[in-house]
Amino acid sequence: MKRFFQPIQKEGSFKKPTLSPPDTTDNTQASSNDDKNNQDPLKFLTWNANSFLLRVKNNWPELTKFVQTFDPDVIAIQVTQFSFCSAFFIMGLVLFGGFVRLTSVGIGRTVRMPAAGSKGAPKNPGELKDDTNASREEKQILMRAISSPPFRNYNVWWSLSDSKYAGTALFIKKCFQPKKVSFSLDRTVEQSNDNHCLLMIASKHEPEGRVILAEFESFYLLNTYAPNNGWKEEENSFQRRRKWDKRIMEFVLRNSDKPLIWCGDLNVSHEEIDVSHPDFFSAAKLNGYIPPNKEDCGQPGYTLSERKRFGAILKERETFFFTLEDFGIRNPKGKLVDAYRFLHKEKDMERDFSWSGNPVGKYRGKRMRIDYFVVSEKLKDRIVACEMHGQGIELQGFYGSDHCPVSLELSRASPDSSQS
Repeated sequence: MKRFFQPIQKEGSFKKPTLSPPDTTDNTQASSNDDKNNQDPLKFLTWNANSFLLRVKNNWPELTKFVQTFDPDVIAIQVTQFSFCSAFFIMGLVLFGGFVRLTSVGIGRTVRMPAAGSKGAPKNPGELKDDTNASREEKQILMRAISSPPFRNYNVWWSLSDSKYAGTALFIKKCFQPKKVSFSLDRTVEQSNDNHCLLMIASKHEPEGRVILAEFESFYLLNTYAPNNGWKEEENSFQRRRKWDKRIMEFVLRNSDKPLIWCGDLNVSHEEIDVSHPDFFSAAKLNGYIPPNKEDCGQPGYTLSERKRFGAILKERETFFFTLEDFGIRNPKGKLVDAYRFLHKEKDMERDFSWSGNPVGKYRGKRMRIDYFVVSEKLKDRIVACEMHGQGIELQGFYGSDHCPVSLELSRASPDSSQS
């Protein structure tokens, strides 16, 4: 790592680290982005990094080259595996939608670096526990990474667990300013003077940092890391996933005032075409266990019950779990579109899958498409491209993760188009 990160100069306490001076050669991009101000992003990237810090440590040169080449306006990351901690800032901070946002180079949370607080007690997200050499070193590595090109060109928001699990991040180019950023699917409903319902963003994070929602002028961008279905009828398996799917449906129905771009690791393969070996995944079981309901049988992410619920969310239709009237919705505003499948109708055994099993063992060559861009039907005619950036069973283009990045490109909205 030393060849990629310069050593930090020691100036007193580590709590005020000294970063390398800005690279002035990169300032040309800021001037070239002037015309993008007051416009919404058009190029998006989503990726389950399977620990962002590990990717920084082990795969940084090839990852940064990829990001520089594709040049996304927004990067949605899942499985940061960082824990709560305090933040360090170079140029100050701003209150943004009720939360502190990094306005320049900084670090929000770090893997294996839990928040201050005694064992078993509530964690303090404002005070970082950094009393080991290992945690301090990891913090330095991550700070160096996100303060260097290309990530220095982005503002970053984090939503994280209080343990080294899950977590999401959202990098947005500094030339694009979201109206609001929040970190939960939940919203409270208030009544206005003219008897209209006003939806207020909830001021809390998901317990495991699974959600970041950014509102732009013409659409919502939702970055989620869906919980794995698991193998059994237990609270942290089937039941947890059912509750999550119901909350997603509620969110979609409640937020129909603007088009939606929903991305992330959604942990479901919708159709047979979305897995490499349908029979293998349908018959998969853990230690011989067979769930009582046959629709819960099979590989998590490919059970019939999960696929049906995902289809219901896309079509905004009723299921046996809920009806639209449960949410006060009588006239749903259109459907959601799977952007990748909208463009790619035929199965491609090389490039169709975003997750690949371990190259060693029974999952070698077994692949699934579980990472998505899902957009409101109003946006489907603006889809220019949606691509998987990894291929093959040797995980080319996965950058150390078991997931490959997925991208979406939209055309600019025509001046006379209406998105609402």
